[in-house]
Amino acid sequence: MSVSSNGHNLGNSKKTKKAMPKQTASSGLLKGRLAQGPHKALQMASVSVTFDKRLAPYDIQGSLAHARMLFEASLISRQEFDDISRGLKILDEKVSKEEFSYDSSLEDVHMNLEKALTDLIGQAGAKLHTARSRNDQVATDERLFLIDNLRIVENNLFDLRLALVNRAKKAGPLPMPGYTHLQRAQPVLVAHHLMAYYQMLTRDRERLLGLESRLKVMPLGSGALAGTGLPIKPRVTASLLGFTSLAPNSLDAVASRDLLMEFLSISAIMAVHLSRLAEDLILWCSQEFNFAALPDNLTTTSSMMPHKKNPDGAELIRGKAGRTIGNLVTLLTVVKGLPMSYNRDLQEDKEPLFDTIDTLNLILPLATAMIESIEFKEENLKKAADDPFMAATDLADHLVQKGVPFRLAHEQVGRLVVLALSKNIALRDLEDSLVLKYCPEAEPGLVKKLSLDNLLAKRDTTPGGTAPAVVSLRIKEALDELDGEKRAKS
Repeated sequence: MSVSSNGHNLGNSKKTKKAMPKQTASSGLLKGRLAQGPHKALQMASVSVTFDKRLAPYDIQGSLAHARMLFEASLISRQEFDDISRGLKILDEKVSKEEFSYDSSLEDVHMNLEKALTDLIGQAGAKLHTARSRNDQVATDERLFLIDNLRIVENNLFDLRLALVNRAKKAGPLPMPGYTHLQRAQPVLVAHHLMAYYQMLTRDRERLLGLESRLKVMPLGSGALAGTGLPIKPRVTASLLGFTSLAPNSLDAVASRDLLMEFLSISAIMAVHLSRLAEDLILWCSQEFNFAALPDNLTTTSSMMPHKKNPDGAELIRGKAGRTIGNLVTLLTVVKGLPMSYNRDLQEDKEPLFDTIDTLNLILPLATAMIESIEFKEENLKKAADDPFMAATDLADHLVQKGVPFRLAHEQVGRLVVLALSKNIALRDLEDSLVLKYCPEAEPGLVKKLSLDNLLAKRDTTPGGTAPAVVSLRIKEALDELDGEKRAKS
């Protein structure tokens, strides 16, 4: 931000007989240092009110608290404080009703509100900017805005996590193939698969909560970059705005955007989790997998092919994840080369922030709707889970228990698989004599015991295993966890 845009009236150091140029609307409220208004090209590039007007409620909230502090610090009179408070409340009502008229010649939301306040109440409005710069003002607005919107995102995230757990509970012991490299690997429960996403999204929530605590450090009072020599009372302002502490370094307070970057990073990770979930839904609903189906109202048809039923919702989630990644990269790139402290480049921090919040609050409810309404095709899942070769790992584990080194057991079972494939039969259909030939330490009749139910039930020694009893316990724990979160909000 230029010297003049920080709100300082430097005036002229030399006396002159020349008349000062008449101020135009395009020069805004920042009079004094510059003899001319901005070039049209600079003015167009400087305008941010088209998007930063979303900060208006928070700017007013911050201004109300700042005015109270100025009064308590004896920097404005009681009458001036009353006038400012009355004017700001009128502006707040106009903003909330979308009746406030923004003027792009005033550049940003802060100058628009300040001019409107001054027009409304007179010179008392011009005193509001005492001991404040647009630098610490916008940093405060952004924190207030993000704290509010974190809660909205977290609420939408809660709904999706609850939907995943409820759907997992409904699925019960329903099996499906587990995959590595998109190749059938070992059987798992559908519930286990859904609960994996619950765990991912729960970590996303934890990251959001950690960020919220860091956002509650107040930058207001840092001024343009060095603080102020006026006798302010920042703890008064912090208490009114819900901040828990004060910024310990004024340069950092106005110049840093790492908390916004942290939110964009958390959001990108969350969106990638949603994208992976969407990809699974797309695969499951394909004719090739045929594991599940989405209702008609969460699919679309082709404009050309009448038979199509496309999982467009899941595809849009997958696609919109790219926006969140791009927004993170945008802000990282904007900030990476900035010298200390504030630079006008930081105007570019808001659009990526706003777009990511809007994107998350679009795709989270969409993902929730799909999880709540997806129908699993039980027979197809059971048949696929009973793949004739997914018992191979369990056979190798049996040999290990008999004292065979795992690498040797792996080799022996691998050869047995090749034999079964050559005969076009399942492992469990091999004759004992052939099994013992390749795996001499195996118990007779072992392969016949490698049923799907036994394979799943044996996965109970791992706390996060796919055994029905273990998964049922994890579902109960998750429901208790969600209930605790719900009670904490009420």
